[in-house]
Amino acid sequence: MTPDSPQPALTARPAGRHALLVELPDAERTAAFHAELLRRRAAGTLPPVEEIVPGARTVLLDGVRDPEALARRVADWELPPGAADDGDVVDIPVRYDGPDLSDVADLWGVAPDEVAALHSSLTYRVAFCGFAPGFGYLTGLPPHLHVPRRATPRTRVPAGAVALAGPYSAVYPRATPGGWQLIGTMPDPGPLWDPARDRAALLTPGTRVRFVTAEDTA
Repeated sequence: MTPDSPQPALTARPAGRHALLVELPDAERTAAFHAELLRRRAAGTLPPVEEIVPGARTVLLDGVRDPEALARRVADWELPPGAADDGDVVDIPVRYDGPDLSDVADLWGVAPDEVAALHSSLTYRVAFCGFAPGFGYLTGLPPHLHVPRRATPRTRVPAGAVALAGPYSAVYPRATPGGWQLIGTMPDPGPLWDPARDRAALLTPGTRVRFVTAEDTA
């Protein structure tokens, strides 16, 4: 491939005897591919797959009978331009009282009280999960609202902290160390991860998310 050659839409290769790892060039096409997998599985046109696990730029399909055959099949898919704007929507109540609110306002070039309006005006989508049980990486921030991680991570970020880093927004389901910018608090983070529930994680890949100021939910 020459430097001017178009980048392949995806690369699929077997990962062991019964799994397929699909690599994509960016987060947008990863979301589109994941949405297409879910659409085909719901329509009954996807070969049997036990588990679909998206990442930042990969999707792992586990429990596949013939990974090489499926690799050839997905290579011919024409993906839609983005993830479908449908599916479940979860509202997350937020108090915009985070310790990094002023810093984020400076980065965004707005007053601190405008951060809440901007952040809550968008609809997000869970791109993938990781870091801690119930921790979803939410896409939906436009590029001009991307912010860097903190230069010095905190040794403890409290459960329920609403945070930003790079292109992602997130809510910490439990207290952990972390280097994201904290802009608010979910008053009750318990629903984010409940092992007693059939689906332990509230935020699963593909779920749409809206942040609602806590006063509006009272």
